[in-house]
Amino acid sequence: MTKKVGLHWFRKDLRIQDNASLAELASQVDELVCVYVYQPEANQDSINELHKKETIGKHRLNFIHQTLHDLNSTLSGFNQRLIVLSTNEVESVEALLALVKALHVTHLSAQWHCGFNERKEWQETQDLVTKTGLNIEFIQVNSSTLFNASQFPFSIENMPNTFSPFRKKVEKYCEVQAVNPLLSALPSMPDLFAIENVIDLDSLLVSVNHYQRLSGGETDAHQQLTHYLWSTDHISRYKETRNGLDGWNFSSKFSAWLALGCISPRQIYAELCRYESERVKNESTYWLFFELLWREFFHWQHYVHGNRLFAASGVQRLVRPSNFDRKTFVQWQQGQTGYPIVDACMRQLLKTGYMSNRGRQLVASCFVHELGQDWRYGAKYFEYQLIDFDVASNWGNWQYLGGVGADPRGHRQFNLQKQTATYDPNNKFITQWTNEAAT
Repeated sequence: MTKKVGLHWFRKDLRIQDNASLAELASQVDELVCVYVYQPEANQDSINELHKKETIGKHRLNFIHQTLHDLNSTLSGFNQRLIVLSTNEVESVEALLALVKALHVTHLSAQWHCGFNERKEWQETQDLVTKTGLNIEFIQVNSSTLFNASQFPFSIENMPNTFSPFRKKVEKYCEVQAVNPLLSALPSMPDLFAIENVIDLDSLLVSVNHYQRLSGGETDAHQQLTHYLWSTDHISRYKETRNGLDGWNFSSKFSAWLALGCISPRQIYAELCRYESERVKNESTYWLFFELLWREFFHWQHYVHGNRLFAASGVQRLVRPSNFDRKTFVQWQQGQTGYPIVDACMRQLLKTGYMSNRGRQLVASCFVHELGQDWRYGAKYFEYQLIDFDVASNWGNWQYLGGVGADPRGHRQFNLQKQTATYDPNNKFITQWTNEAAT
């Protein structure tokens, strides 16, 4: 009998547990190969090119490298290893297909993702396989969101355009999907011979940044989940501390691991429910779920509206006056706008690849209103710099502040002086990052 050979294509699901597509594939095949497609050209600074599919700066790249090393280490415990293909954006599907042919793959899986480009890439893969006449079974399951589209009390095409109606409906009618059973074994690897475009994981270097405590991978994701909930009870004060500008414990920091799929939102929710049952349930624990619902909203909004997420007129198709001035853009990037709270936040981002949620709102508002710039360039820069870049949340939030997205109140503008008085009354944060920028 011919062996069934499976290939799992890791993309934004860089974990083993609660990976529904991987688990389903593993249950159907005799042998398994695990693959990640690495695109070095995405690491180039092309933030002025809005057409580029995705750009990755040094901070996020470092986090990705850490995550890939951790994933490979975890796989080794299953007598598996991660195969990393190095290719460019144009040839990534062809490189994957060449591997499929070389290994006589019979089953190909990848996690479902809301992203327009991610879905397009998966469809192109299926089309190319079909065109070549290969008889392959495709597996794609969703474990990247709290809910499946079939659960919603509305057709997905007619989902509410703003967050509050969406939240109220899903809270009333939907139950978060359960975490998949613990995966305890994986099929063995097929015999591997000379495969083109494979790179050594050791060549993906990891640098040390003393400004940054975030470390990539499934292992660290679960350590942070334990730390924030059980070891410190910081979750019980989350609603009071969440608007902080700097520090480790004022917010969960889960977003970085969620963005790469090192942990699933369902895993976080399950542990949150256990915490509420065994320790405390209050407004702060609910607020973490509330923030997961915001993520959920943006993901399904992106699924519905596709590449309108990147359009100047946004999902609302509203035409707003906008401008792009290179000098102004660079001053904003470097933290030299003359607005102290904005400059401090932007310098923090430049040094660390991180910015608080409150900070992101302030610098985006300034970029759009005080500086009068096209919101898309701000979104593209965040895409490049942020460790926790998530396509739906980042571009959705920028549309929100740009007045073309999901904000029912329209063109929202923050009073920077008032915000500074509220969130940095002693100028501690501003002073810190003014001094850091000088070093």
